[in-house]
Amino acid sequence: MNWHPIGDISDIPLRGSRCVKTPHMNIAVFRTSDDEVYAIENRCPHKGGPLSEGIVHGNAVTCPLHNWVISLETGKALGADDGTVRTIPLRQEGGTLYIALESLVMAAE
Repeated sequence: MNWHPIGDISDIPLRGSRCVKTPHMNIAVFRTSDDEVYAIENRCPHKGGPLSEGIVHGNAVTCPLHNWVISLETGKALGADDGTVRTIPLRQEGGTLYIALESLVMAAE
């Protein structure tokens, strides 16, 4: 895979996120209170809300528009809601975060 650096884990506060804009889609990168990092499509499956502006709790994020809860691990809506967002392969080396660019191209096609 072609890994593209997107910044340092210290750029993202605990239980916070940042939005990474690519030509193919916007990606929300989250850091949990346990220092785990996840990357998912920055678009709620319900009404397209910006997940990067949501509240991170455990390994999930709550959409700021209509309170849908999305798993950061699977991209699936939790509870009674039904829908999925794309998860993006992400790795960490030292403190640097990388995303797999090929996955974005395939997801956009």
